[in-house]
Amino acid sequence: MSVTIKTPEEIEKMRIAGRLGSEVLDYITPFVKAGVSTGEIDRLCHEYMVNVQGCIPAPLNYAPPGYTPYPKSICTSVNHQVCHGVPNEKVILKKGDIVNLDITVIKDGYHGDTSRMFIVGETSIRAKRLCQITYECMWLGIAQVKPGAHLGDIGAAIQKHAEGNGFSVVREFCGHGIGANFHEEPQVLHYGKPGTGIELKPGMIFTIEPMINAGKAAISELPDGWTIVTRDRSLSAQWEHMVLVTETGVEVLTLSAGSPPRPDVVAPYSAQIKP
Repeated sequence: MSVTIKTPEEIEKMRIAGRLGSEVLDYITPFVKAGVSTGEIDRLCHEYMVNVQGCIPAPLNYAPPGYTPYPKSICTSVNHQVCHGVPNEKVILKKGDIVNLDITVIKDGYHGDTSRMFIVGETSIRAKRLCQITYECMWLGIAQVKPGAHLGDIGAAIQKHAEGNGFSVVREFCGHGIGANFHEEPQVLHYGKPGTGIELKPGMIFTIEPMINAGKAAISELPDGWTIVTRDRSLSAQWEHMVLVTETGVEVLTLSAGSPPRPDVVAPYSAQIKP
């Protein structure tokens, strides 16, 4: 496994790209409401990325081996959709829906990748709890990141919190290294055992993006070749940040003015998390 250690110049470009990705989510927040289509959300995000930020939407026409080119600029995964939901003018958000918006921008050749959950109006207690526990899972994973730690520490923390709260972890998709390439080594599993996997070193940049299901972990792929759903049609949630291993801990690269605050569950780790 070849994991690239980013140079100081690359890290600075990643900071910019990460912040811009998060600012797309800030921009789109007031538009995520009942009656809007996921296609319209995609159009608004595309125009903001291209015309305001001067960025390239990384998902548009992205085609890893075995896939057809992705047709839109963001991913919009609603309710039981786990990830890679394709925006569509016919998919209209309604009160009570939960939706993940996954944004990746390219700025000056480097990627900024992040996602957030949005709740449309009032939703069920279970849906709100799923979104909150998934957010805590992501941050507990982030809190494990420091030099000398291992990838398995991240996955173990996420799995323990998710399963301890009665939810399940999707295993087929994971976080990933990122930089000049959209997806690089390492693969960052959201389950595992402490002390296993590669050792983390300063200069590594990767995403932590747990997908947590309210029901069972099993998933299926829709005929569009991209959209992943829960096999039992239970709700699914996901949050994502892009992080840098620093000399003393971790720096979250995908924060902006509108980012939700850290959850209380990571308060004991605050000294090693920047900013």
